[in-house]
Amino acid sequence: MVKSNVVPKLYIEGVQTIPPVKITEPRQVRRVLTADDDPIGLGLFGHCLHVVLYYNKAAKEDSGWFHAGWMKESLARILPDQPMIAGRLRRGDVDDDHQELEVVSNDGGVRFIEARVPVTLSEFLDSKSRQDAETELVFWKDIDEQNHQFCPLFYVQVTNFDCGGYSIGISCSILLADLLFKGNFLQKWAKMHNNMLYKNNVPEIPIFYLPNLKKDRRPVSSSLFSSNTRKNNGQTFIFDIDTKSIDSVNNTFSDKLALLCVEEAESKLGSKMASEFPLFLNEPSRKIIKVEKCSKHEDFNRKLSRGVSSEGWDCLGAGAVEFLGGNQPVHVSYWLGSISGGLVLAIPDSDPDHEAIYGGKIMVTIPKANQI
Repeated sequence: MVKSNVVPKLYIEGVQTIPPVKITEPRQVRRVLTADDDPIGLGLFGHCLHVVLYYNKAAKEDSGWFHAGWMKESLARILPDQPMIAGRLRRGDVDDDHQELEVVSNDGGVRFIEARVPVTLSEFLDSKSRQDAETELVFWKDIDEQNHQFCPLFYVQVTNFDCGGYSIGISCSILLADLLFKGNFLQKWAKMHNNMLYKNNVPEIPIFYLPNLKKDRRPVSSSLFSSNTRKNNGQTFIFDIDTKSIDSVNNTFSDKLALLCVEEAESKLGSKMASEFPLFLNEPSRKIIKVEKCSKHEDFNRKLSRGVSSEGWDCLGAGAVEFLGGNQPVHVSYWLGSISGGLVLAIPDSDPDHEAIYGGKIMVTIPKANQI
């Protein structure tokens, strides 16, 4: 079989916003602190995590249209467990003439896109251009610098292939990416989805079944939508950290620990991080995301301790996510978007009762172009 270089044209069939099924009370707030007051330069509005899960058609009634209909309900029901995913970024309290940014769980909702692409799933996965083409299977629009309070932080796109197979694309702001790692959100959502299918005795057609709802079947070209999902050809290395690697004085993740991980990733990937790059550090006990610019130092030559191990994207667990029981993804793709000079994301794990950090993950993404 000769692999094709043609990037298939994507058609958008429907766009909706899915809010939580109930009002979030009390509101949750996550402060975003930037050391140099330059959220634009730090890429705060554009950095995002993309995940694409590919599924074969598992039964006669199985399709992306079918699951998308039920997902709109299952997503609404699982969002109260992670209301920040349906939140928005806004300006917080004014302090010394500086107005902080914060993410608030205001039930703004998740943007949900249904689409189709005129090729089979196997043709798409075997295509030489898949690395470029699969950016069409996720939707992301950079957070507006002036009107960020109206911009979604989480997108879901279900794309149907000609064979009946489908993909589920997730795009999540870097400000909320830790929720996919720590909260098992995808697994919990899939469990909720399966429970609904079982309860409603599949193959009952969902209320939000687009083929039955959409009277005008003329598709809309994806070019009419302003989506920014470029890959930047980055490589990501994920470090699993335990207490042996935590700063013994501050008992917290530090920029020194991040720099050690950067050096290790550079060595293993054969690429160089830019001399300056953004570091996103989640502090769950304080409900804060610190965003700062890190600089590499020539004389920094320490080594990682034994308390650090490396792992791949599989730690996200997406490869086992079944939206139909027994039908696991045939392939999963992950990448961080808009990482021109590199990016580090630190996600500590802490004890909610004692606020002590016992480990976590540090993700280092380095552009492939910066070869050593």
